Amino acid sequence: MDFRINKTAVKAYKLGEEPSDKEYWLTRTPEERIAAVEFLRTQYYGEAAMKAGLQRVFRIRKLKRKII
Repeated sequence: MDFRINKTAVKAYKLGEEPSDKEYWLTRTPEERIAAVEFLRTQYYGEAAMKAGLQRVFRIRKLKRKII
């Protein structure tokens, strides 16, 4: 997905009167949301992070069993 800033769509709002980001993202499809996260991740971490993927962390914990 190609992300570009549409400079004609930029609006200025008074503090406290700006629209909610949550409402905007709820109108987007799950695919668009994931693509936006991947775009931001690439911008922050670079291309190498995109190729490496997400790190997975597992923890194994022993549960205390109650004897009845």
